[in-house]
Parts: sequence; C-alpha cells; structure tokens
Amino acid sequence: MAKFNPFKRAQVDMVNGPLLKNIIKFAIPFVLSNLFQTFFNAADLAIVGSFCGSANVAAVGATGVLTRLIIGMFVGLGTGAGVVVAHSIGAKDDESVSKTVHSAITTALLGGVFLTFFGIFTCEYFLGLMKTPADIIALSTLYMKIYFVGIIPMLLYNFGAAILRASGDSQTPLIYLTLAGFINVGLNIVFVTVFDMTVDGVAWATTISQTFSAAMVIRALMKRNDACKLMLDKLRIYKKQFLRILAIGIPSGIQGAMFSISNLTIQTAVNSFDSTVINSGHATGASIESFIYMVGMAMQQTSANFIGQNVGARNHKWLRKIAFVCLACVLIFYAVAGTFVYIFGEQLLGLYIKDSAEAIEWGMLRFGILCPSMILCAVMDVMGGSLRGLGKATTSMLMSVLGVCGIRLLWVNTVFRMPQYHTMQVLYYSFPISWGITMVLQLTAFMIVTAKMIKKWKAEEQAALLENA
Repeated sequence: MAKFNPFKRAQVDMVNGPLLKNIIKFAIPFVLSNLFQTFFNAADLAIVGSFCGSANVAAVGATGVLTRLIIGMFVGLGTGAGVVVAHSIGAKDDESVSKTVHSAITTALLGGVFLTFFGIFTCEYFLGLMKTPADIIALSTLYMKIYFVGIIPMLLYNFGAAILRASGDSQTPLIYLTLAGFINVGLNIVFVTVFDMTVDGVAWATTISQTFSAAMVIRALMKRNDACKLMLDKLRIYKKQFLRILAIGIPSGIQGAMFSISNLTIQTAVNSFDSTVINSGHATGASIESFIYMVGMAMQQTSANFIGQNVGARNHKWLRKIAFVCLACVLIFYAVAGTFVYIFGEQLLGLYIKDSAEAIEWGMLRFGILCPSMILCAVMDVMGGSLRGLGKATTSMLMSVLGVCGIRLLWVNTVFRMPQYHTMQVLYYSFPISWGITMVLQLTAFMIVTAKMIKKWKAEEQAALLENA
C-alpha cells in the first residue's frame, strides 16, 4: 500500500492539465493566505481602535510604510528564491532545486539577524524623518522596536512559503498562516484587555504568531520527500543558485523598496497636515483597501509561479495564457470589491474608528478616489508578476520605478507643494495616475518579451527537428 503523502496531495501541476482549473486551485489558498494575513493585521488596528483610541490607531498605521521599506529588499529575495525554484522544477533539475532551497533559508536567517538590529536601533530616527506627529511618535517607536524582534521568523516564513508555493503547494502556507492569525488575534485581545497594554501588546502578539508560522513552515519543508526537502546540515550559500536568487530578488526588492519610498513620501505628505484625525482616516482606509490589494498580489505571485515553471519547461504555448487568465480573474474581483468598499465604506471604517466621525470622512475621501481606479492597479500587479516569472525582474523593476515611484515622487514634490493644491484629494490623485502609466509600460514590456522568447524557442524546436530528421 502506497504511503500517504499530504504534500504531494497539495501539489498543483503548473505545466500540464486544465490551465484555468489549476490556476484557480492554486490561487484560492494563496488569495486566502493574503486575505487572512491582511485581516489579522487589520485586527491589530481594530482592537487598538476599539480599546485604546484613534491616536493608537494612527501610531500603528504610521509604521507600516517604514517597516515595509526596511524589510523590502529581503522580502524581494524571497520572491527571487521562489522564481528560481519554479524554473528549476520546470526544468526537472532536482540538484538546483535543493541548493536554491538551502541558500534561500540561509539568506533568510542571516538577513533576519541584520534587520533585527538595524530596525531596533534606527526606527525612531526614521520616524522622525517622516515627520510623524509628536503625539504618536513614542507609541510608533515602541511598536516598531517590538515588531523587529520578530523579523527572523517573519523572513523564514516568507522564504519558506515562497518555496512551497513555487513547488505548487499553496495550501500548507494557508493552514499555518490561518492558525498563526488566530493566535495573533487571541493574544491581541488578551494583551490589550487583560494586561492593559496598547501598541506594545499588539506588537508582541504579532511577533509570537510569526514565530509559530515560521516554525511550522520550516517543519513542513523538513518533512518533504522531494527536492524541496530542507536538511539543516546542508544550510549554506550555494554560489550559482544564490546569484540567480539575487538576479531576480534584488530587482524585486528594489521595486518593493521604491514602492515603499513612494508610499513613505505619501505618508510624509499626510503627516504634513499635522492632524491625528487625517492620519487615522488615511491609515484605516489604507488598511481596508489592503484586503483588495492582497488579492492582486496573490494573483501576481500565481502568475509568476506558473510562468516560472513553464519557462523552465520551455512551454511557450502557456506563457501569455497564464498571464491573461490571472488578469481576468483579478479584474473581476477588483471591480466587485472596489464597488463594495465604496458603497459600504462608512460602515467598514466604523469597525476601526469609534471616536471620530471626522476621521471616517477622511477615509471616505480616500475611497472616493482610489476605489474606481483599482482596476489599473490590477493590470499593473499581474503584469509585474508575469515579467518576474519570465526572469525579467529588472524590466519589471524599471517599469515600476519609472511609472509608480517616479510619478508619485514628482507629484508630491511639484503639484502637491503648490498652496492651492495642497489637499488630500490632490495627494490621492497620484495613485491612479501612477498606476495607469505603469500598467501601460508593464503590459507593453510583457508582450515584447514573450514575443521574443516564443520566437526563440520555436526556432530552436525547428532546428532540433531538422537535426533529427
């Protein structure tokens, strides 16, 4: 009798079989993982807002952009590791898969140690540079210092989950993330309501839950019986695979960092109004919107993983089909979800903000501008992931740096600085404008790259047929 293997059961074939069915089968756990992660992060704000007031909501919200900026490069390396694993699996190169896995986990450990100390000792300085309001900077600093205690497990989970997903297993990360999320929410409630903690309780709950999810993902990798199996005695940097991770991961990290810098600029612009009420409405609106964006990010990574394996297998017939199936799925979701958020925006904001009707009004202002334009972001996200799956992470990075980061930085430092345009409405217009420009650039680049790749592979196939004739 064959031995039961739960990991094999969870695998999705990315190269063979019905494309739409396999994409949906893979994407749903991935989407749920991102949604649950976003939900549990939102629970931090909701619990703090309910028991500690809007100032604490603003304090936690003000740290998000800076935190993503500091850890962005290493998260990008995790993305690179996933793409390299997908390429190697598609090419059926087990040795390369194994070496990539061990190089990736080693990178997560070393990067986590560095980021822990860097984040703890520099967060207050950077919050000051962001002009974080004086009445919340102490709370924001406290939150960030505790948050960075959990950076090592956070990176281990992200790298490990990227490896599992690249192999076709999107279910295992979902299970562990869900369990960790419930732990996070439970600890939030206990720390805030029983021990009378504020942002520090939320931060410790996050750190503890991240440690749990990291331990479970590492355990899952160690229990595998294929090339993705993790063996502690093989943990080291393998030069060839590490350089491939860097080739894709560094541009992905830079792209993430530049997004964070542009959002950091937006947050600094919000802080220029020196209003806790505006900050609270902005942070809460962004938190609610993040539920939608997480679906786009999941489809972005789904496209990258599927295209990555098909690049390794040199299956040119599916390259464009994968991208456009993912794009169709996310466009439908963004249109429906954006409409829902706009219609029920006040009720959703009210789940977070209990003590300020004005803050809710500022959140609704954000929804009115961003919700109708989210479909532009959807196209941009999927095309960016598709380019990374093709191995063109640098191309994706350049398009995003120019289209998103460049436009937002230019907007904030020119139009927004004019006294007559120094408003939150004008600030929010930078989002759809930058999305639209980047969408056009990414889509054009994807079509050009795939055309060249398909032409090259077909020529090689034809030459091989003639040689064997």
